[in-house]
Amino acid sequence: MNIKILGSGCASCTKLAEAVRETVDGMGIDATVEKVTDLNDIMAYGVMTTPGLVIDEQVKAAGRVPSGDELERLIRDSM
Repeated sequence: MNIKILGSGCASCTKLAEAVRETVDGMGIDATVEKVTDLNDIMAYGVMTTPGLVIDEQVKAAGRVPSGDELERLIRDSM
């Protein structure tokens, strides 16, 4: 599984990255977590408001940090 955090490094982007890593570790799954900071790369996903969450090249959330339960559900549903 490949998870991308889209954002410039703002507080919300950092919070989402930490939450994703904690959730992946807690679920015990093998996933690559990557931060994407290049504006052109972010816009290529159609995300205009960061942070963005992309799982296996599918945008799952944009402009907000999903709750822990929602984040776990998004990851589980993408497996």
